[in-house]
Amino acid sequence: MTQKKYQRVLLKISGEVLAGEKGYGIEPHVMDFIAGEIKDILDLGIEAAVVIGGGNIFRGIAATTSGFERTSADYMGMVATVLNALALQNFLEQKGIMTRVQSAIEMKALAESYIRRKAIRHLEKKRVVIFAAGTGNPYFSTDTAAALRAMEIDAQVILKGTKVDGVFEKDPMIDPHAKKFDRLTFFEVIEKGLKVMDATAVTLCMDNNLPIIVFNLKEKGNIKRILQGEKIGTLVS
Repeated sequence: MTQKKYQRVLLKISGEVLAGEKGYGIEPHVMDFIAGEIKDILDLGIEAAVVIGGGNIFRGIAATTSGFERTSADYMGMVATVLNALALQNFLEQKGIMTRVQSAIEMKALAESYIRRKAIRHLEKKRVVIFAAGTGNPYFSTDTAAALRAMEIDAQVILKGTKVDGVFEKDPMIDPHAKKFDRLTFFEVIEKGLKVMDATAVTLCMDNNLPIIVFNLKEKGNIKRILQGEKIGTLVS
């Protein structure tokens, strides 16, 4: 039996992925698909945490261009991530997976407050922990929350699920001939201005030697293949 490369991983899901083809809101069949992909992680005997975005419902930084004050807009975006987290919890539990939502903003009736030691204990008991409400602070993205939580729970890797097959030199949705990178250093990501995660998140990962694998979440079985050692997507380390 081969030894597992990872004991604990953090999956970062962008809100936009949850909207499916509609481009907004929550698409139930997409949630069900993602829940199945997360179940694959547990079936491999690996502990899983999730950080979820809210862009399918409300994007704080984008709303500022429409007249919203930045701090208020960011808090609205954080609340949107809680809606997504509760939806994902529902679909995971339908598959028999024990799940806990921990929110960085206190919402006693909906979720546990984020407590690091409690989160780790849930993971050790093979529960999926969904971290909602970002870091609980305006001006910090859910990418930064993913980097921060991954380090706090001692995850060995961040799996960044996107709509494309990895990191490209240009947007592959616009330029189908854009070159895909199989591997990058953190410095290259920052130097080239590549949209892997925001600069704060990338710097946090670089300073703490936490690798990121960017991959296509919409491709069935990708997570399982990555965790079994296949080279899929783009590795940033």
